[in-house]
Amino acid sequence: MALQTGDKAPDFEVNDQDGQLIKLSGFKGKKVVLYFYPKDNTPGCTAQACNLRDNFPALTDAGYVVLGISTDAEKSHQKFITKQGLPFTLLADTDKVVHEKYGTWVEKNMYGRKYMGTARKTFIINEEGNIENIIEKVNTKDHTSQILQ
Repeated sequence: MALQTGDKAPDFEVNDQDGQLIKLSGFKGKKVVLYFYPKDNTPGCTAQACNLRDNFPALTDAGYVVLGISTDAEKSHQKFITKQGLPFTLLADTDKVVHEKYGTWVEKNMYGRKYMGTARKTFIINEEGNIENIIEKVNTKDHTSQILQ
């Protein structure tokens, strides 16, 4: 069953770009933007990450911690952060466990070819660890305004 607004956000443990173990439950008492994206250094994912980067002060002023997550490895995340100057944490869900918990590892279809991939989706999690909002149709160039509305 798909996660819905009001549901408890599933806890997880994965490494960040520096190999540090990150637990969602470690952010209790903080608002979290957990955004799932397909791949580091691709046009849409770069536009999304740079929009969040450019508006990072507004997000932190609103009390948000930003966590990006993809199936890319730590080393790929490090390069992406360095190349784009990203001020937030990227999580490496290489075994897709978090993607499965959040329902973001899905069948996709491009040019008639079916394959499994990451659904671009953002979960806004409140201080109690509940899902406050789910952004299903992410505007990669203006994602911050979708989060702050």
